[in-house]
Amino acid sequence: MPLSKSQQFATLSEHIHARRDLILKSWRKADRADPDQTTGRSLTLGQFLDHIPEMLDAFELRLRSRPGGAAARAAAVDEKDEGVKHGLHRWQQGYRLQELINECGHLQLCLHEEMGAIAVDYPEIETATVTEAQRQIMVLINDIVSESAGQYQRMQQAEAAGHVGDLRGAIATLRRIEQHRATLLHQAVHDIKSDVLGINLAATLLGQPAMAETERIHSTAYMQLAVQGLNTMLEELMELARLQAGQETRKIAEIDAATLLTELGAAHQPLAGERRLDLHVKGPTRLKVEGDGEKIRRLAKNLLGNALKYTPAGAVDLTWGKEKETWWLMVKDTGPGLMSGPGTALATGLQEATASAKESDEKSAAEEGHASNVLPAPWDADAEESASVHQPGEGIGLSIVKRLCELLDASIEIASSAATGTTFRVVFPQRYRHSSPPVPAEDAVT
Repeated sequence: MPLSKSQQFATLSEHIHARRDLILKSWRKADRADPDQTTGRSLTLGQFLDHIPEMLDAFELRLRSRPGGAAARAAAVDEKDEGVKHGLHRWQQGYRLQELINECGHLQLCLHEEMGAIAVDYPEIETATVTEAQRQIMVLINDIVSESAGQYQRMQQAEAAGHVGDLRGAIATLRRIEQHRATLLHQAVHDIKSDVLGINLAATLLGQPAMAETERIHSTAYMQLAVQGLNTMLEELMELARLQAGQETRKIAEIDAATLLTELGAAHQPLAGERRLDLHVKGPTRLKVEGDGEKIRRLAKNLLGNALKYTPAGAVDLTWGKEKETWWLMVKDTGPGLMSGPGTALATGLQEATASAKESDEKSAAEEGHASNVLPAPWDADAEESASVHQPGEGIGLSIVKRLCELLDASIEIASSAATGTTFRVVFPQRYRHSSPPVPAEDAVT
């Protein structure tokens, strides 16, 4: 007796579900074999799969459901929601947008090939049914690309909006300096008018300054500090612009990350002492990895410098270690947290992505019999009441770290609250493969 349409679609759905693990591992194998796909190689299997299994659940439900029915509509909504989460994670993990789109193409090819095999193994399923299922696969991939890329773009726009806030703050500082300077000029002009002869005036002003010495010193110090801050911000904006324009490339070589970070910690001990903070530097004494030492130093220096700068009391920890095919560095402080201001969207987006990544990584880690190393979400019952004030340039500095992570195929995690301070964890590949890499035994398709 021939199968009904609904039975045919149910058979397809059951077959795809039964072969789920093989399909996903084939997808990872294809992605890793692509020389243009470099970022995903530093991720665990669970982190790489991310929310795709949930999207496949929704896809299978849609196959089993009546077209246009409530279940099918709910499945479509689930696909879009998971697509948004996937895009947020890929942005947080340092993916380039092109990599995000490419991996979706690899997934589509894997599903397409699986559907072709089903057509051979199940001759009782009509060609029209297989064709419709292939169309649904294209709808699925379109949802993943559309929602993921859309979320990726929204986070980039939110980050840019934070930069606008920083620039507005800089302009406001310039205006305050200009007003201060105008006040001084006005006072000088008033003094000039009170004298008759220019030469006598100059001599009088030199001999009897119109401004009190304490006020002169205060005004000079104010201007120097403000100009120094603006210079720093302009230098950071220039660095960020170079990174965003793709004018910097990575130079991969073997380095000892432990030596690099130990030296960085030692160089920052005087600043910690000046700030009356405890700076703890801890990790393996040797950590031989591949990487761009100069850019890793810049990234770590930015995180460590900001932690020391914005932590009013307590301690800052700089630690590092390795796990599987990756290594990590972590900067933890007891400061007020990243809670408000122009840079909030970037920091908040990274924290949301970290929390969501923790949830999905815990599932895969439990299946593999170990714990997830993704940062846990901090507990902060009084977050709204204790929100800290954004510091000028803080968002720009975080953007520089984010761009450096993208350049180095690194993933950045944030956990921050006013109660516990802020922790940054950056995960790097231990090795950079410049050709098609071998597939680890745990991922081999059998």
